[in-house]
Amino acid sequence: MAIAKRIFADVAALEAAMTDGQSLASEWRTVDQATIDAFAEATGDRQWIHADAARAAAESPFHTTIAHGFLSLSLLSAMIAETLEIASAVMTINYGFDRIRFITPVPVDARVRATFALANVTRGPGGARVTWDVAMEIAESAKPALAAQWIALVVEGG
Repeated sequence: MAIAKRIFADVAALEAAMTDGQSLASEWRTVDQATIDAFAEATGDRQWIHADAARAAAESPFHTTIAHGFLSLSLLSAMIAETLEIASAVMTINYGFDRIRFITPVPVDARVRATFALANVTRGPGGARVTWDVAMEIAESAKPALAAQWIALVVEGG
């Protein structure tokens, strides 16, 4: 079932709508070996725990390959884009993270999704710095894959 993307007219509308502590959740997506391998190739991180299924089955405490922590983190951009839109934004720029914790490894073929809760909005000329409390859930896991505080610069037109 597809989620309904939330569209906010501007940062002020986002801030007004999200003050109640609710979070927005992305679609579930499967992290398959092809995705892990493509990330390993792109980053040069071909450690066996990610790329060698036979060795991971025999030697890893997880008994399978796992996604790179940075792969999980990199999925957040696509996940937030499918979750919300700020109509007035001409661009959004990653500003950074105040905190990232990789809590639970994501095994190959696991399904993950992210939740985004608005933590802070700091207005400035032409836009705002928007801070999100993010958690990436793993289906059928009691603990999340990661928890982070993500900061984005939203540049508004006009």
